[in-house]
Amino acid sequence: MNLAELTTGQEGVIVKVKGHGAFRKRIIEMGFVRGKKVKVIKNAPLKDPIEYHVMDYKISLRRNEASLIEVVSREEAKNMVPTQYSGTITDTDDLLTRTATEKRKTINVALVGNPNCGKTTIFNQASGANEHVGNYSGVTIEIKTGYFYHNGYTLKVSDLPGTYSLSAYSPEEVYVREHISTETPDIIINVLDASNLERNLYLTSQLIDMDLRTVVALNMFDDLQRKGDKLDYPHLGKMLGIPFVPTVGSRGKGIEELFQIVIDVYEDKIDEARRVRINYGETIERAIEAIEKHILEFDELTSKISPRFLAIKLLEKDKVFHEQLSVTKYQTIIQESTRQTKKLEKTLQEDTETTIADARYGFIAGAMKETYRENPRKRRRKTEVIDSILTHRLFGFPFFFFFIWLMFQSTFKLGEYPMNWIEKGVSFLSQWASSTMTPGPFTDLVVDGVIGGVGGVIVFLPNILILFFFISFMEDTGYMARAAFIMDKVMHKIGLHGKSFIPLIMGFGCNVPAIMATRTIEDPNNRLLTILINPFMSCSARLPVYILLIGAFFPDHPGTVLFLLYATGIAIAVIVARIFKRYMFHKSDTPFVMELPPYRLPTLKSTTRHMWFKGSQYLKKMGGVIMVASIIIWFMGYYPRENEQTRALEQKKEQLVQQYNDLQASADGELAEKIETEREEKIEKLDHLSEKLRHEGSYIGRLGKSIEPVIQPLGFDWKMGVSLLSGVAAKEIVVSTMAVLYQTDDAEPSGNAQLIEQIKKDTYPDGTPVFTTLSAISFLIFTLVYFPCVAVIAAIRKESGSWKWAMFTVFYTTGLAYLLSLIIYQGGQMFQ
Repeated sequence: MNLAELTTGQEGVIVKVKGHGAFRKRIIEMGFVRGKKVKVIKNAPLKDPIEYHVMDYKISLRRNEASLIEVVSREEAKNMVPTQYSGTITDTDDLLTRTATEKRKTINVALVGNPNCGKTTIFNQASGANEHVGNYSGVTIEIKTGYFYHNGYTLKVSDLPGTYSLSAYSPEEVYVREHISTETPDIIINVLDASNLERNLYLTSQLIDMDLRTVVALNMFDDLQRKGDKLDYPHLGKMLGIPFVPTVGSRGKGIEELFQIVIDVYEDKIDEARRVRINYGETIERAIEAIEKHILEFDELTSKISPRFLAIKLLEKDKVFHEQLSVTKYQTIIQESTRQTKKLEKTLQEDTETTIADARYGFIAGAMKETYRENPRKRRRKTEVIDSILTHRLFGFPFFFFFIWLMFQSTFKLGEYPMNWIEKGVSFLSQWASSTMTPGPFTDLVVDGVIGGVGGVIVFLPNILILFFFISFMEDTGYMARAAFIMDKVMHKIGLHGKSFIPLIMGFGCNVPAIMATRTIEDPNNRLLTILINPFMSCSARLPVYILLIGAFFPDHPGTVLFLLYATGIAIAVIVARIFKRYMFHKSDTPFVMELPPYRLPTLKSTTRHMWFKGSQYLKKMGGVIMVASIIIWFMGYYPRENEQTRALEQKKEQLVQQYNDLQASADGELAEKIETEREEKIEKLDHLSEKLRHEGSYIGRLGKSIEPVIQPLGFDWKMGVSLLSGVAAKEIVVSTMAVLYQTDDAEPSGNAQLIEQIKKDTYPDGTPVFTTLSAISFLIFTLVYFPCVAVIAAIRKESGSWKWAMFTVFYTTGLAYLLSLIIYQGGQMFQ
């Protein structure tokens, strides 16, 4: 009997908790553990919910939840005891416990699999002469029930009709799904045809979504071996969270082992049996989560079926579930599923059922790619033919590096023309503002602070859009997943899985969503390690700094230098990961599945939309944090307007003007012109020096000068130091700060080309250049490695769940940046 059948005041002992994983776990955590006594305290006026006493607590359960807890009452226990022993047992508590223990040793098992997978053969081997056939009312499908006895356990085995999936296309599919939901078997045995795994695993993926305790019978295993194919089924089982047992049903091979594993999973003795979530991609996952929230409001739904599975089926427009939820009570679920379905189809330009099916097959392909080696004589599909080249063990790496190099080369070459147009537009706007506005601090703020600061960064928008276009294209075609597969072996060398490579590649766009993407990594250590090394992936915010300095000091090979810079970030991430894995994190054997979706040629519209979405975020940053930072930096660099040194220079200038005026008054002709020219040159030098001293005496100059002794060994002056400090808010502000700081050295506001010239012209008081090729390399490496922006630190805090790791990232990245730049600059000087 079940717990809901107990009457008020009646006691029982819990035998087992049925239902899917999440529901079952919650009920057990509430105290409904097997072997524990439970007593009915009272029923609510409408008989729902019911209050129980268990483990010295009073807990209320809804009737539908209580019906999934199997118990033995005192009366039932007495009836179950054989007559010859009834007089020997006097303690009713002992009787209850012994009866519950015996009853618990009956395991309800459902055999599920594709037609002709050998499911019935296994059933016949298991049941022998104990087969029982029954016809269920309202269904014209036959179901067989048999018994298998093993190691003191009775396994009640139900052979369900063969089905290819758990959709609503045929009566068989609907029936199997309904049987699992209503009868709630303790264990599912999923029988697979080992010679046709890809098709059979589609049903397995749906069982994973249903969150059921499952064991796979890898049937016809001898056929797979005969064909020369190889399958690492233990590893496949670990990845899917389902134990795999090879069987040959026709000869009875593996049947004993299969049911022993069933018993071990039932008793929670198998580590491989764990909950796995199939990731359908960020867009679909958001839709599933939105529907799931509404489903979770109804306990009667969540107790019978996995909310995630129901949400997926509603997205797939499953007719049966839509009809069952068509009543007024569940209108919020239907409305949300309809809204999310339309949104997905509009975004993906494809039917949601097809999209989810493709994602499932991508998951299966990823699992097969890691564990299955097919005989090469077998005919291959188009996707597999392309994969044979792009993921080839020899050709895969050259293709990958070529694509990445092409991306960076195009970023420079294609972005050069629109960048020049924007630069001219910014310069024109600055000149127009200067000529039309009244001279004064406000005009200087608009021209130098706002237009100069924001304009110094916005010129790089075309380059960033091109970078996002390439990343979007690789994601949409399916090549991004292949890149992860190619790098899988390398990632294993550093203690990570190829799946970690996808968040790292995403870091080329922005580290914040890349860190959030680590949620798909199940192992907590691997996930945290991926988060900690993600800031070394050069995000698009660093790109303006790279383009500026590469354009100034490496104009002949910009794409190659940029490629090497990004590659350096990856290399540093690999080395740091190796160190962390060895000294900070224990090695984990938790496996993962890399989804390999089918190749698709995305539409220009979808890729451009994806690219522009990222670009619009960049533009919003222009009008927000970067503008505010530029104004603050301008203010700190503009005030105070004078100091003792500038006043002394002003007096010297007045004396010089008076001296030359006297000389010019007593001269004429060519001598007077020569004196005029000499006077202008000296005054210009004094003005230039005065402006330098004024800037150094400003608030920002004082700040920069205070840190200059610390950064001088790296080849940096105070302007570089201030620029790096401002980059803590956002890395684009590094260039914005430089644009503001260097504008004061020239009459015209600095565009990209003008800023490059200012940087190359800047000198120390002794005349030596501030920026050299060596100091530029040191600055680039420091920018690559040091403190990620505030948004990234916040993301690390959120995803790691601790400020400890966020602060650790701040200090270790900055410390490492200082060390690397010090080695580069000081080591480089030794060889000069």
